[in-house]
Amino acid sequence: MMKRIALAASLVLALAACQDDNLSRGSTRHLVPIPSATMALMSTKGMSKEDPILIRAYKKESELEIWKRGSNGKYALLKSYPVCRWSGQLGPKNREGDRQVPEGFYTVTPAQMNPNSNFYLSFDTGYPNALDRSMGRSGGDIMVHGSCSSRGCFAMTDQNVAEIYAIAREALGAGQRGFQFQSYPFRMTAENLAKHRLDPNIAFWKNLKEGADTFEVTKDEVRVAVGRGRYEFNIDPDAASVVAQKRAQDEQEVAELVAKGEKPIKLVYHDGDTHESFRTALANVTGVTDTKLGYVSRTEGISSGPRVVALNDTGKEAPEAPPTALAFASMKEVPVPQAETRAAVTQQTAPVAAAAASGETPFYKKMFGGVADLFSTSSQPVAETVQVAPATPDKAAPVMKPVPQKRAQAPTKVNVAAAN
Repeated sequence: MMKRIALAASLVLALAACQDDNLSRGSTRHLVPIPSATMALMSTKGMSKEDPILIRAYKKESELEIWKRGSNGKYALLKSYPVCRWSGQLGPKNREGDRQVPEGFYTVTPAQMNPNSNFYLSFDTGYPNALDRSMGRSGGDIMVHGSCSSRGCFAMTDQNVAEIYAIAREALGAGQRGFQFQSYPFRMTAENLAKHRLDPNIAFWKNLKEGADTFEVTKDEVRVAVGRGRYEFNIDPDAASVVAQKRAQDEQEVAELVAKGEKPIKLVYHDGDTHESFRTALANVTGVTDTKLGYVSRTEGISSGPRVVALNDTGKEAPEAPPTALAFASMKEVPVPQAETRAAVTQQTAPVAAAAASGETPFYKKMFGGVADLFSTSSQPVAETVQVAPATPDKAAPVMKPVPQKRAQAPTKVNVAAAN
């Protein structure tokens, strides 16, 4: 009976996912202090718990980062956390129910913090923002929360979401009006951009990279506006010049990678992914798990990660080349005319006989012995004799004709008479 109740509860969580209904009223877990180890880490980096924060999240790498503003007024990375579960594919969220995790620049205010979350603790990311609304994108209730189940959210372990919540709570409590939440499809590296250069979302992702580059250069919260269906970033001229230089340098690196043969790809997820550190643990999980993870949604395909699809130059799926063994199996043998057979055998076996007489391993024997034999410098006597059947006495040996070039590509199988 209890097992059926637990299973029913897990199914409710799977369906409700990010629709947080405040089912945990009366809990005090939202008051748990920041762990002492994290406080010590802040101290070594010249930060305090009251300093403002900024969060960056990456879907492909399944990582969430907390940045804190230090005593020098610049943001620096405090700590990274593995994402237990996110859903959908790479790309922005477009409509309610598409299971997509949003991509873009959002703001989290104190009112968006939920201490009574159905998923341990949570905060609303702020989707949809001004750009999403201008693009006609729908949906809402997109959270960072506990319990390893996602329907468009970043799902963390309960332990990690408690720490993230505590860090955000202290910063907001000290006067920060709202912290920026930056959500990306992947880290904006030249390699990732080269691989995904033919994706339909590449123009949008390059727009996100402008904001990412701005933050990387200024180490300050990105000032975002919306215009002409894209993000626009307010930045002073000096910083803008450095950002432009970084963009040009990255574009040059992308071009070099393409010139060196970096193939365009598309990643196809069964339904989102998990951080590598969770992959083995979640691969065979079904139903309700231990208290650290809660319900784990849609574990199918987690163990193998996304399917990598090679694209051609038009962005379409490229046909796979046949395996080497299959390609050789499909080669047709070139028949040898009967009149040429004995002369060809004589020509081909003469070097073999000479090699046998000198004690050197014949080339064909090295070839079929494997690569190690083929390039071996040692020579062992070969206990093998090759004898060619003589021509019939009443007929002269035919004049040897040139062997067609095709035989060099597809060797002819010839039966040689065994030694007497």
